[in-house]
Amino acid sequence: MEALPLVFFVTVLALLLLGFPVAFTLGGVSVIFGMIVFGPDFFHLLPLRVYGIMSNYILIAVPLFIFMGVMFEKSGLAEELLETMALLFGKLRGGLAISVLVVGALLAAATGIVGATVVTMGVLSLPTMLKKGYSPKIASGIITSSGTLGQIIPPSIVLVLLGSVLNISVGELFIAALVPGLLLVGGYLLWIIFMAFKNPESMPPMPAEELREFRNSNPVFKVITAFLLPFLLITAVLGSIFTGIASPTEAAALGAFGAALLTIFKRKFSFGVLRDVMKQTTKLTSMAFMILVGASAFGLVFRGMGGDKYLTSLIAGSNLDPYFFLFFVMLIIFIAGFFIDFIEITFIIVPVVAPIFVHLEMNLLWIGILIAINLQTSFLTPPFGFSLFFLKGVAPEGVKTTDIYKGAIPYVVMQIVILLAIVFYPQIALWLPSVLSY
Repeated sequence: MEALPLVFFVTVLALLLLGFPVAFTLGGVSVIFGMIVFGPDFFHLLPLRVYGIMSNYILIAVPLFIFMGVMFEKSGLAEELLETMALLFGKLRGGLAISVLVVGALLAAATGIVGATVVTMGVLSLPTMLKKGYSPKIASGIITSSGTLGQIIPPSIVLVLLGSVLNISVGELFIAALVPGLLLVGGYLLWIIFMAFKNPESMPPMPAEELREFRNSNPVFKVITAFLLPFLLITAVLGSIFTGIASPTEAAALGAFGAALLTIFKRKFSFGVLRDVMKQTTKLTSMAFMILVGASAFGLVFRGMGGDKYLTSLIAGSNLDPYFFLFFVMLIIFIAGFFIDFIEITFIIVPVVAPIFVHLEMNLLWIGILIAINLQTSFLTPPFGFSLFFLKGVAPEGVKTTDIYKGAIPYVVMQIVILLAIVFYPQIALWLPSVLSY
């Protein structure tokens, strides 16, 4: 009977790979195994577990951050910011690509939702980049890579969920993610500059007429209104967390309210907009929490059968090197990221391996950052990366799938390099939390 938890886990995984809905597969298989193993008493345990999860104060941040991101989209600031930044860097070769990267990073910090960022940037910037003479490969690469920054740049929904599952501070995860996120942005920026010098014809500057028109139309005011407003929103949210003034949930509420104020300021707010934002927020939140309910049933049965102790004893008995186990888990998460969303991975795989990391005395804050970057890399890697499909769905007809794949590869390499750097030098992620906590 010792192997029963393994049979349970493999059954769930097999059904997921066959394409059955995640939430109902997790919940349904868990109920069946729970009845077999624990009998009718299982139905007394499950509601208590679900209620405990649903009343988790930290998880209230999820719908609030989603609301903030969707409302920010509706404000129209993303479009204005992209246009202004493109003209600001317009003299430089690759200036438009730099502006897309900057706006992508700001959108990542403002929304925390990868799909929304990639689609928004694809709709707004890809036709413009192609029209200005950028090669489809370069344009696609910078849009997909900057769009996936939402996985690691706080306030990321991935980090909120990882903090809840790993039972560590979400605020500390946000702080730890800041340096790796900025390293990725810096790496992308260096690559754009390198490509602009190597292939200048593929990244031309903005037309002189447009730059002249921009200079004659009060550019300082445009930069302030386009850049300063979203920057203030992000600073208010992250600053309140980093300084300890507010918890991540309270900061999420501040962000949701601030995004609504920005939309009112830009005169884009209406009851129709509010209804659409609330519908989209409800849909995304319901999807996440339905999976969470199924995952809580899965965790209850798996731990009730002694699955966590079984796996821990298995790893301990095999004298497996901690770094080899880390590599094995990262490989599984990376491959799983091709087929299932980060929410499912967070609630299915992470709770299973977390007790083993604790047994191996590995820092869970460090593990959380590695998982977040790993998921980000998986979302960007051809041929199955979700971000690539998101962009293909909104790309103009002339952009081939192979262009999107080729454009993403340099950024995937950079992400793997930074991931390995954090594996071998954990202080890249852990230094800032230790300084701020001190």
